[in-house]
Amino acid sequence: MVLTEQKIWAYLEDVPDPEIPVISVVDLGVVRDISVHGEAVNITITPTYSGCPAMSVISLDIETGLAKHGVSNLTLTTKIAPPWTTDWLSEKGKARLEEYGIAPPRAAGGPDRCPRCKSQNVERVSQFGSTPCKAQWRCLSCLEPFDYFKCI
Repeated sequence: MVLTEQKIWAYLEDVPDPEIPVISVVDLGVVRDISVHGEAVNITITPTYSGCPAMSVISLDIETGLAKHGVSNLTLTTKIAPPWTTDWLSEKGKARLEEYGIAPPRAAGGPDRCPRCKSQNVERVSQFGSTPCKAQWRCLSCLEPFDYFKCI
């Protein structure tokens, strides 16, 4: 099997984020770089924040996902600089977040609408959500709570 960077990127599209399984680690922007030298694959990943508890699971999921495709000579490097930013989320990833019920990040600092009913009548409940990268919001139209992926 001939490995290419393009193949590895495609394989990683099937590796979900453990906290938000509808988005891949590629669409999340955690995978920063891939290089292939023969059978050796080197992948650089960046946590969403330096203390992200999901990074060990993400690393294991990347190893497992690539092993399914016969990749056994893998080196994973965690790089914290430059720090991850929500700018690294792909447009596909942002759309999947919203489809899943999580408002994607916005530079203005809060969601512009409810991801469920699309109403703009929303309010912040708490700066802290189900994970450190999310805040809790509520729609005043449909009365449903929802997570907002904080802009970092």
